[in-house]
Amino acid sequence: MLFRQLFDEATWTYTYLIADPGTKEAILVDPVAEQVERDLRILKELGLTLRYCLETHIHADHITGTGKLRDATGCLGIVPAGAQAVCADRVMRDGEVLQLGSLRIEAIATPGHTDSHVAYLVNGTHLLTGDSLLIRGCGRTDFQSGNAGAMYDAITQRLFTLPDETLVYPGHDYKGETVSTIGEEKQWNPRFVGQTRESFIDLMANLNLPNPKKIMEAVPANQECGKVAIAAR
Repeated sequence: MLFRQLFDEATWTYTYLIADPGTKEAILVDPVAEQVERDLRILKELGLTLRYCLETHIHADHITGTGKLRDATGCLGIVPAGAQAVCADRVMRDGEVLQLGSLRIEAIATPGHTDSHVAYLVNGTHLLTGDSLLIRGCGRTDFQSGNAGAMYDAITQRLFTLPDETLVYPGHDYKGETVSTIGEEKQWNPRFVGQTRESFIDLMANLNLPNPKKIMEAVPANQECGKVAIAAR
């Protein structure tokens, strides 16, 4: 498996490029609009054909590059089932598997950050967690139909039951860390270690975080696969 972790400095977003070295077919997970030229360059340099763009959820902090990449390559855009994105070519439901050559991508429903969020388990070893489980943290639950109880259940009952050696690749990191494991997060993640479901809900209710800077622009744009509406004059 070819696996690359790409970074957007402005929004602290990780995009993941996954490809089958044999067929040269590729998938991008959570692409960023401002990085589309970079992504297209890497695809060309590696001789890859982009087949799918996968979203872990409808993002509030950046505009997806899926629409631009679909226009440029003819790839298909995929979102979690229930996401408000009628522009998507298809959806991924909990437990559904996307097979692309030697790549096996399983969708694991992880609602909580939003009500339609999935993590993608790639070949049973690489877990792309989006904005659910972060390195020593987790995604916020205070907007976009977020639900702290659902977040706690998804992470403790779905993700923390995976093998300890499963690699954790988050959708963001604000401290410069790139990868963790399920075993590490079970031992060291302060959002979950020593927390009950009730104390976790209370913790998440009192974070008092500011809204993402791009939320008013990003959410409606991402519901249209990255198409930014032009205000009427």
